[in-house]
Amino acid sequence: MPRSPIQTDLAPAAIGPYSQATRAGGTVFFSGQIPLDPATGNVVEGGIDAQARRAFDNLKAVAEAAGGTMDDIVRVGLYLTDLAQFGAVNAVMAEYFTAPYPARSTIEVSALPKGVAFEVDAVMVLG
Repeated sequence: MPRSPIQTDLAPAAIGPYSQATRAGGTVFFSGQIPLDPATGNVVEGGIDAQARRAFDNLKAVAEAAGGTMDDIVRVGLYLTDLAQFGAVNAVMAEYFTAPYPARSTIEVSALPKGVAFEVDAVMVLG
């Protein structure tokens, strides 16, 4: 099955040899989105709330570039450098998704690119 890369200037450019997302058939696999401002390439300022919002905004931009919405996302992976911040990230996630919610995993990691505290990836299915 052929792969089609997804790219938008409304989300940060890839910082390595990967695509923002890749579509295979009706499934879109997202690369991890960290809280980079797509206009500057810099990490957003502020705490975990600001970082989570920016990462979810980036995810939303890539979803739209692929022809979908956040409602088409069926799975998300959350990566935090401190699980004590899970409640704050969970509250921000609730601003971006409605029931029925996507499946989710949440993993504490020792470090993330550019020293950020949060990263999100996803899988989206288009009809």
